[in-house]
Amino acid sequence: MASSDEKPRQSPASAAGGDTAPPGQPTTVASKVLDMGAAALQSLRPVKQVKQHVCTFALYSHDPKRQVETHHYVSRLNQDVLQCAVYDSDSHDARLIGVEYIVSRQIFDSLPAEEQRLWHSHAHEIKAGLWASPRVPAMLEKPELDHMATTFGKFWCTWQVDRGDKLPLGAPALMVSPQADPAATVRPDLVRRRDDRYGFSTEELRAARVDVEAPAEEHPGQAADYWLRHRKGFAVDVVPHEMKRHAPFP
Repeated sequence: MASSDEKPRQSPASAAGGDTAPPGQPTTVASKVLDMGAAALQSLRPVKQVKQHVCTFALYSHDPKRQVETHHYVSRLNQDVLQCAVYDSDSHDARLIGVEYIVSRQIFDSLPAEEQRLWHSHAHEIKAGLWASPRVPAMLEKPELDHMATTFGKFWCTWQVDRGDKLPLGAPALMVSPQADPAATVRPDLVRRRDDRYGFSTEELRAARVDVEAPAEEHPGQAADYWLRHRKGFAVDVVPHEMKRHAPFP
């Protein structure tokens, strides 16, 4: 069993149950004062580049029946490269559970095949109404959806909250996007809870996106969505390794 699929040993950090808060003492007044002062004095430029909140769903590549609702806070490096801090909710105490990188088809096509296998396509996720920007008007979102439907993402999950982990335990897990296949369909209860919370309908979003432009056919040799094509996912294993030995400094 790979490290990314191992269940953690029973501990305060992995106890199952309704309490999902991480172990630890309440934040002190001194720490809060430091945070307020730092926020007023420091630029926090990378964080302030986050411009968009997207709610969608992700599947574990090695076990697609394990599925989570994800909240992506998106910043743009340019039109072809986006980076997302991924949380388990949009609340003030949301847990940072991973990171996703998104690239255009042009950049994706330039990657070697062994790298492409780690990436997933977004076309189905967009057209099925699963990828949604809460409270953003459809008219404003439409051009972005046309672009996003042609992109590819690589998503590493570092905190497996769905199994009850109260801390980020073990190795990271590669995540994939929902697809038009029974093995990659998001559970209806997850979608329903999301829709009820934000007051919209995924079915209506799907109907409204019938004209979203998406790749008509896959490029020959494309290796994205490898897990779906070959029914083999990827899992990370952590093993001891000899450290590289460097000559001592003079």
